[in-house]
Formats: sequence, C-alpha cells, structure tokens
Amino acid sequence: MAGFQENWGKEMDSKEHLGTYDGFITATKWGTGLVVLTLVLMAVFLL
Repeated sequence: MAGFQENWGKEMDSKEHLGTYDGFITATKWGTGLVVLTLVLMAVFLL
C-alpha cells in the first residue's frame, strides 16, 4: 500500500482516517466472531 496516500488533498487528515478504518475493521472482526459464536452455541444447546 505504499504511496496510496499521495493523491489525498491537504484537508484530508490521513491519521484520523486510517485510525477510523482500523477501528471499523477491528469491530467488524469482533462482530463476525460474536455472531459465529452465538450460532455455534445455539446449535449446541437448541438442537
């Protein structure tokens, strides 16, 4: 991903943007894991 920020304008706060993106990816991973865990536990205890 080298050089992917070079076309961003001066008004773009790249550190804030990348921090938000990293937070979104982390939340998505945790959310997916919790959904999978919930489905597995439902399968174990409800079937």
